[in-house]
Amino acid sequence: MLSAGDPLQVASGETIVMEGDRRTRHVFLIIQGYVKVVSNSADGKVALLAIRAGGDLVGELAALDGSPRVASVVTVGACFVRRIGQRDFLDFLARHPGAALAVNATVAGKLRHATWQRIEFGTSPVPVRAVRMLLYLATRYGEATREGVLIGSLTQQELAAMIGSRENSVHKILRELKARKVIETRYGRILIRDRQALCDAAGISEIPSEYGVWPPPGPHSEED
Repeated sequence: MLSAGDPLQVASGETIVMEGDRRTRHVFLIIQGYVKVVSNSADGKVALLAIRAGGDLVGELAALDGSPRVASVVTVGACFVRRIGQRDFLDFLARHPGAALAVNATVAGKLRHATWQRIEFGTSPVPVRAVRMLLYLATRYGEATREGVLIGSLTQQELAAMIGSRENSVHKILRELKARKVIETRYGRILIRDRQALCDAAGISEIPSEYGVWPPPGPHSEED
């Protein structure tokens, strides 16, 4: 699939899939960076439905069933993606049944996970949403190092956008966590140094299984 479609470099804040769009059916394979999947509620507010990162597909529902787009996909920071047309995508799946089964499984998993994530990140106070999102991103997309788990390419502005908060609120939360040596900030990256302290701030005793498995892959585990 990495050879399908066209490579694109997309700037931060760009909408690559528009909710309600009935015309487009292409799929995006995210190579590098983060995107957020959002939807407009009846009262005009924007609800965060999911976060996707390198290795994830977005926009595949419309390609599979021809329906209108059910949500918008917006880049969070600069992203590198492959834009795959509907016909190329479906032809690829037809030629590779194993890939088709994998895509079907991920679609089912996304739909199930979206319900859980909306509750997890949409109903808590901002400080709790912030630390839970850090744990989620570190577990799903972080890299284990000797010092902790590193979340790459994540600015305070991007974190604020992910949880539906103001940047100055997120700045205050991160500053307090840094003062307690729970995290470190490094040129647009965040290092998780104390997982348990972050769990305590999130109001959880252990990282939920929905987040993934801790520590994430990397050259070193947390215990090294």
